Amino acid sequence: MKRKSTMLFAFPALILLILAGERMATFLLGSYPASPTMWRIWLELRPLSTMFWQQIDLFLGASMVLDASILAAASIVCWMAFRTRKSVAFFFLANHVALLFAGLMIAVTSHSETASTIASFTVPGGLPFSLMVDFTLKNSLVLLLGLTACAYCHVVFLSETRQRSEVLAARLVALQRDL
Repeated sequence: MKRKSTMLFAFPALILLILAGERMATFLLGSYPASPTMWRIWLELRPLSTMFWQQIDLFLGASMVLDASILAAASIVCWMAFRTRKSVAFFFLANHVALLFAGLMIAVTSHSETASTIASFTVPGGLPFSLMVDFTLKNSLVLLLGLTACAYCHVVFLSETRQRSEVLAARLVALQRDL
């Protein structure tokens, strides 16, 4: 199976685009506060990334330049990792980190929503607790895309591992024959 780098890059790029889109909408909302279109865009993107940017602004100061530089640095690191042709491990790691980050963003911002699904769990020690996560269509779609990207990474990683083991087995058979 030949891997497609753009397929492996798609989900982390989507997460970076969501973060960048929310920052751009926030900036434009500050410039054009009377625009209903800016409000709609900002309200759609806000639940997916607002807690992340609030923490960044709290610890590092509220600066759009700093936010843009964080996004640029993350994009450059992802792009450089994806440009490596040697191993699929960078794709694997980046997709899983992006999925964990997306899940964390959704879980953290779910407490502010009104329509949430509450699931009860019991810890092996017997302590019950509940987890409140907002499974709207948008959040579910982001998580589904993330799970699909991670599954594709697993398939590509395992197929490349199988190909390497087949090549190694063929070399070992040839070496035994030569001896």
